[in-house]
Amino acid sequence: MDKEELYEQRKNRVEELIYDKNYKPMNEKELMDIMQVPKEDKAEFMNIINELMAECKITLNGKKKFKKAGTNIVCGTFMATTRGFGFVKVEGMKNDIFISASDVNDAFAGDTVQVRIDDNSTINSFTHESKNPEGVIVYVIKRNVTQIVGMYQASRDFGFVVPDDKKIKSDIYIPKKKSKGAVNGHKVVVEITSYGDDNSNPEGVITEIIGHANDPGVDVMSVVRACGIPYEFPDEVMEEVESIPEVVLEEEKTGREDIRNLPTVTIDGEDAKDLDDAITISRDGEFYILGVHIADVTHYVKENSPLDKEALKRGTSVYLADRVIPQLPHALSNGICSLNAGTDRLALSCFMKIDKKGVVVDHRISETLINVDRRMTYTDVNKIVEFDDPDTCKKYEDFVGMFKLMQELALILRTKRKKRGSIDFDFPETKISLDEKGKIVDIQPYERNKATRIIEDFMLIANETIAEDFFWKETPFVYRTHENPDSEKILKLSIFINNFGYAIKGDKEEIHPKELQKLIEKIEGTPEEMLISRLTLRSMKQAKYSTDCEGHFGLATKYYCHFTSPIRRYPDLQIHRIIKESLNGKLTERRVRHYEKILPEVARLSSCYERRADDAEREVEKIKKVVYMKQFIGQEFDGVISGVNSFGFFVELPNTVEGMVRIDNIDWDQYEFVEEKYMLMGTVSHRQFTLGQKISVKLLEADVALRQITFGLGSKEFLKKGSEEDNE
Repeated sequence: MDKEELYEQRKNRVEELIYDKNYKPMNEKELMDIMQVPKEDKAEFMNIINELMAECKITLNGKKKFKKAGTNIVCGTFMATTRGFGFVKVEGMKNDIFISASDVNDAFAGDTVQVRIDDNSTINSFTHESKNPEGVIVYVIKRNVTQIVGMYQASRDFGFVVPDDKKIKSDIYIPKKKSKGAVNGHKVVVEITSYGDDNSNPEGVITEIIGHANDPGVDVMSVVRACGIPYEFPDEVMEEVESIPEVVLEEEKTGREDIRNLPTVTIDGEDAKDLDDAITISRDGEFYILGVHIADVTHYVKENSPLDKEALKRGTSVYLADRVIPQLPHALSNGICSLNAGTDRLALSCFMKIDKKGVVVDHRISETLINVDRRMTYTDVNKIVEFDDPDTCKKYEDFVGMFKLMQELALILRTKRKKRGSIDFDFPETKISLDEKGKIVDIQPYERNKATRIIEDFMLIANETIAEDFFWKETPFVYRTHENPDSEKILKLSIFINNFGYAIKGDKEEIHPKELQKLIEKIEGTPEEMLISRLTLRSMKQAKYSTDCEGHFGLATKYYCHFTSPIRRYPDLQIHRIIKESLNGKLTERRVRHYEKILPEVARLSSCYERRADDAEREVEKIKKVVYMKQFIGQEFDGVISGVNSFGFFVELPNTVEGMVRIDNIDWDQYEFVEEKYMLMGTVSHRQFTLGQKISVKLLEADVALRQITFGLGSKEFLKKGSEEDNE
């Protein structure tokens, strides 16, 4: 009998014992004793218990003893909130299970847990619409959090770490000898050794001191460490980088299509250093010949090399307010793999022949040798295509015609996408400006312009073309997919927008992206635009990487992948290998089997690490906004009401900073409260608060620890009872 069979036999014995009609609930020690499990086999025994708990075959009673599970036992993922309570998401269950703060027990956010649903009438949530069932977490099957980042607080004989993540409600106890010499105010990384119980706090060991909370950059690095993002390259990776030449060698140019004679440009932001895409364009009668040339990163990052393994561990470059944590070391990302102007570079190119309706009538893919003529910025190209700025046009006079042709084709491509129903959310991004010491000097919205849209349009068509090509080749591949939204979420969105006089037509079960596109167009320029746009976005599923070509709902296309950024995204790098092997006849049956084996995990990890990067970028942006606003406490600003919840309403300032006006910060006794409308605040002295309304607010608090900005009503919003204006 092999190990697997023996393990299954032991597992069956445990299950049979607990299911026996004469069995009385026992704890783990009692079970091990009666089953004569030696101490050295305890780990295996607990694995068996965990598996039976995860399969909802056994559970714990009130005395923490194991017994047969009933039909009200389910397993899922715990989603914590900053207010102590949380929800458990169970696959196949329509409604999440509500967990009160007193019933969370020692579960942390993201843990896989077993839950006892108390209200049996809500078990129908698996199949029917109903309120959230309520439950109690009885057992943690798998821990998601093994280390946390927080602030150290010392006492004479021990210390505590207060977690940065406010979803973790308990401080972490640190024995003095495990403090690594930390002092009050240090930001530290803690490895959790015990998760505590009803009578004791979690306990841990400090493994790293990030720095003092007030030191420059510590706030950002705390987020990086909390998210588990690798930020230092191992020695073996850097040794491999040292062996890579800084220039393209003559022998590396052999066998490549030489397109150095074609006028070629890169168009990026002023601060960009990792330039991985370049453009050529020309006319051939009624057709446009568009070349999208992508840095040939796989020429330098070989499969299963230390560089490749580290790139997969990172998944993506992470762009934070004061730094970039690159997927590849700077010697590659800013050097030999960056399409810097005036230097020979290796590329993988997609040449597309596009008609006047935006249809790609022909294309080819080629390994190329390029030399970029101009390193352009979005700002300068926009001055040319939108404003015909004389000075800029003169500076780049040899390329003005090229940029005009780009704008012409981009408009055709955009019109075609719009016609098929592609949804374009135009949220203003935040641009945080820092001085040389890393201090925030300004925060402003970073708006897209015609130049940024040109590059977006060209990258989109290249990604679609590559994806369709390899779909029909029927080779293993990594696609970028975006599933259709859940009908339930679309129904809720439809009900909400009805309050504003809008409607979503068609079948809510099979909504077409064109209907959401029409909604976005209708609300453009209205006071409620930002709120409805955000709610529409939240009603949609998250895009991900997949080995199945399942289509992209948001772009309204059946074929899509990420081909255009191998410097900063691992899926792009991975499919470049497949493309090059296909071009060179090396995609043998053995290699096909190899890719079929590894690509599902590549897609899963890439999706996971993309979300990790997004979380880090969002958290750092929140911190920087709060830090910046602290200097303005007590000052008044004009903003716009951007959202609502049960505690008050949100106000967004012109610089994208958002804060809350809390109900409990308003002295309602002094001012009249008239009515509620659309779940919004009512009126103060006949001044009604509605979405999109311009409003004056006073900054009351900027809490860095909570990443929260709190506003009060500005002085001009108040009209006291009995005043002349009020009586009018």
